[in-house]
Amino acid sequence: MNQQELLEAINQTMPFGKYKGRKLLDLPEPYLVWFHRQGFPDSKLGRQLALMYEVKLNGLEGMLRQGLKD
Repeated sequence: MNQQELLEAINQTMPFGKYKGRKLLDLPEPYLVWFHRQGFPDSKLGRQLALMYEVKLNGLEGMLRQGLKD
């Protein structure tokens, strides 16, 4: 994973469902946990969702948000 892939994931918007149009970083943690249990799609979006799950699981969301402001 490189910085560009991380930035793309953070800025990607959810293309479908209840949270359509919302940035992946802004998705609620319970939604990402549900996706984790169901299995992430085998696609770029799936990898990005899995990354956001790990970000939130490990408490890194605040750090990423701060980095976006700088």
